[in-house]
Amino acid sequence: MVLTGRVPLLLLAGLVPVVLRPGLSTTWLWVLIVLVLIVIDWWLAPPPAGLELERSPAVRVRVGEPALTTLTASYPRGRRFRGIVRDAWQPTAGAVANRHQVAVAAGERRRLATQLLPVRRGDLQAAGVTVRSLGPLGLAARQRTRKVPGSVRALPPFGSRKHLPSRLARLRELDGRSAVRVRGQGTEFDSLREYVRGDDVRSIDWRASARNRSVVVRTWQPERDRRVVLVLDTSRTSAGRVADVPRLDSAMDAALLLAALAARAGDRIDFLAGDRRVRTRLRLTGPDVVSPLQDAMSGLVPIIAEADWSVLAGALAGFGRQRALVVLLTPLEPSAIEEGLLPVLPTLARHHRIVLASVKDPALEQMASTRETLDDVYGAAAAEQVLAQRRRTAAILTALGVDIVDTDAERLAPALADHYLMLKARGLL
Repeated sequence: MVLTGRVPLLLLAGLVPVVLRPGLSTTWLWVLIVLVLIVIDWWLAPPPAGLELERSPAVRVRVGEPALTTLTASYPRGRRFRGIVRDAWQPTAGAVANRHQVAVAAGERRRLATQLLPVRRGDLQAAGVTVRSLGPLGLAARQRTRKVPGSVRALPPFGSRKHLPSRLARLRELDGRSAVRVRGQGTEFDSLREYVRGDDVRSIDWRASARNRSVVVRTWQPERDRRVVLVLDTSRTSAGRVADVPRLDSAMDAALLLAALAARAGDRIDFLAGDRRVRTRLRLTGPDVVSPLQDAMSGLVPIIAEADWSVLAGALAGFGRQRALVVLLTPLEPSAIEEGLLPVLPTLARHHRIVLASVKDPALEQMASTRETLDDVYGAAAAEQVLAQRRRTAAILTALGVDIVDTDAERLAPALADHYLMLKARGLL
C-alpha cells in the first residue's frame, strides 16, 4: 500500500469537526473515518499487474545525443486504470522525465516516451518499470515493479566528423593529380608522357622511348584498394584520462575519422581491438564503415592488465600477409612499449608500414615549464624525466621505421588523417 499526499490533507481537514465539537472521541472518530476511506480506496484500486506494457525496439545513439524509448500501455480489463508509471534505467543512460501520469480506459493504448541522454558507451539496460495504480479517491495506491526488457546501444560520439569534409577535399585533390613523381611502394601505373628535367630516371620507359623521338617516362598515381588495419589497444594504459576523457575514447575518435577517410579513398579497412586477448575483429567493406565500426567499438572497455602484443600480432597476421598500413592506437608509454610492443615490432615493420598514434598529456609539458615554487621545481624535474623517457622510446621506434603521431586528444584525429594523406600522396602505402 502506498499513501498519497491527499491523506495528510484529509487529516488536517479533521480540525474543523474537532473545533466544532472538541473532544478526544471526535479526533479518534475522524482518524477512523480516514483509515476506512484509505482501505476502501486501496481495495478499489485496479491491480497494477493488469496494465500491459510493451517496449519499442532497441535504438542506437551516439554518446551525448538524446534518444527516445517508448512504452505502450494498455488495460484490457473492464475498469479504467489511473496511476503513475516510472520507467527506470541504469544511471549512465541519463533517463529524464521518466514518470508518466497514465489514464487508460478499457481497450485503449497509450504511448509513454522517456528521453535518454547516454553518458557512457555500451548497451545500456532498463532497470525496471514501476506501476502505481490509484484508487478512485486518490488516497491510496497499489504498486508493483516488474521487468520490461529494453536496451539502448550508446555509440562512440565521433566528434572528429567535423574534420572529414576538409580531408575529403584534399583527397579529391590528390586523386585529381595527373601524375605523382614519387616511384615506390603504393603506386600504380597511370600513363606515359615526355621526360622533363627533374623526373626520376627510374621512371623512364626505354621500350616506349625507342618507339618515339623523345624520352618517355611512366607516370604513377596513388594506388586504391590498399589495406588499412586499425589496432586499438584496450589495456590499462588506455584507461588513463587526458582532459577528463579516457585515452581509449580519443583513440576511437581518431580511428573513426581515419576509417571514414580511407574508405572514401577506396582502401579496405580491417579493425582489431584487444589487450591480453582479442576483443573484436572486424573486416569492413563498402563506403559506409563508420556504423559497423561504431557498433564494434561500443562495448569496448579498458582492462587493468598489460597488452599482449604477440597475441595481437598473431591476430593481425590472420587478416592476410598483404602489405598494409597498420595503425597502432596505443599510448606512447615507455615501459609498456619497450616491454610489450618492441619484441614483436621488427617482424611487423618488415611486412607492413607501421604508424603509432598516441594521445599526449599536455599537463606534462605545462608541469615541466612551471618552476615558481619548490614544489613546482620537484614536479618539473619529474615531468622532464617522463618526457625524456618518451623521447627516447620515440627515437627507438623511429629507428625501427615506425611513424609516430603523438599529440593531444583534440588534435589526434586530424593529425592522423593528415599523416595518412601524406603517405598516400608520397606513394608510401
